[in-house]
Amino acid sequence: MSTFDHAGLIQDINEGLAPFRKTQAEVMQSFGQMARAAMAEGVISAKNKELMALAIGITQGCSGCIGFHVKALHKLNCTRAELEEMLSVCVYMGGGPALMHAAEALKAWESMAPAASISQP
Repeated sequence: MSTFDHAGLIQDINEGLAPFRKTQAEVMQSFGQMARAAMAEGVISAKNKELMALAIGITQGCSGCIGFHVKALHKLNCTRAELEEMLSVCVYMGGGPALMHAAEALKAWESMAPAASISQP
């Protein structure tokens, strides 16, 4: 099982990108604008879009993506059951490597969960 500190990883990424955000402000603002537009509530719900984004992060093996999208899913009141169902699709499509990152996502889910949501089905 992963020993990542996903909350710490998110903080490290944000801190590491701070100078880049200043020197490449237009690019970073454009990226942020694209992210907000892509993830906005629409025909597909914001929660389903975050589940898709996490699935891509898992199958691409991106620990930072796992951390950021798990955090967003908690904010969108995703349940563990929804997470696990999406993870099963990741494993189906991505095989063993996706299974290893699914374990990482579950660890991130638990470590980043608000106290009240840990007991969700």
